[in-house]
Amino acid sequence: MKLVVIGSNSFSGASFVRYALEASAEVMGISRSPEPHDAFLPYKWKSYPSFRFHQLDLNHDLARIMEVILQFRPEYVVNFAAQSMVAQSWEHPEDWFMTNTVSSVRLHDRLRHCDFLDKYVHISTPEVYGSCQGNVTEDASYNPSTPYAVSRAACDMSLKTFFSAYGFPVVFTRAANVYGPGQQLYRIIPRTALFVRLGRKLQLHGGGQSVRSFIHIRDVSDGTLKAALQGKPGEIYHLSTVRTLSIREIVEMICIRMGKSFEDHVEIVSERLGKDAAYLLDSSKARHSLGWRDQVGLEQGIDETIAWMEENLEALKQQPLDYIHKK
Repeated sequence: MKLVVIGSNSFSGASFVRYALEASAEVMGISRSPEPHDAFLPYKWKSYPSFRFHQLDLNHDLARIMEVILQFRPEYVVNFAAQSMVAQSWEHPEDWFMTNTVSSVRLHDRLRHCDFLDKYVHISTPEVYGSCQGNVTEDASYNPSTPYAVSRAACDMSLKTFFSAYGFPVVFTRAANVYGPGQQLYRIIPRTALFVRLGRKLQLHGGGQSVRSFIHIRDVSDGTLKAALQGKPGEIYHLSTVRTLSIREIVEMICIRMGKSFEDHVEIVSERLGKDAAYLLDSSKARHSLGWRDQVGLEQGIDETIAWMEENLEALKQQPLDYIHKK
């Protein structure tokens, strides 16, 4: 089994690479940046000789990307690549549209000619639905509320036309809030754990009232691989837990598990522009069609993330704590 993982330096991409390698796949990773510190690359935590990496930028190196894909001839391409930060997409929306829409469509137009490709798995986002009430199913209408969400929705709609017109074998996944060991420090769970450990104040936007489902990256990687192998072209699969919590509750849980006071480590600040109050995904389709289920409990997953933070504390203290935008 050969897979190409685009965006392999991302948290989800790097975690999926490791999961696929554990499943005996031969994997080629592609990302625009050099590989970051090993603490952020789960596939570096063990030796995997069947992995190779190419530093190539989707916005500038499409010809070279296609060259290595044509040489490798994978059955599956899984694309995690995206400008992914929601709040910052208001500052440079053109960069989000270039990567998430224009460059992605260019890639798809090249991939549709690859006769060796069995499945293209497009990692989408529940942000395309906007703020919703009740459990959101895969046929919900798009109602994006940020430049990031609009750019992702536009790409998803383009892929739908490619499926209808060309039979392009695309499968979509949309996961709830992912977390786990190796996640970037600007994400809420590792950031909270690190700030509590360092005795720093965490800024909690809007008091943390937004409600989310948090799902361990190992469960998401399992669902992604199942979507690649068993997913029906043209279909969307949600990956989410049934359990939901507010951002405040997740921060309180981390403080409790680290034996620290919430009040001593948190500062309430104003809400971010365009932040969705809730999106609760109905994952019954993936459970019934793919035989997928989440297996890592939230407390277990948080403990794993805290342990990763402690094991890599000296290295993590040297890493940027905030998102750095790259064009």
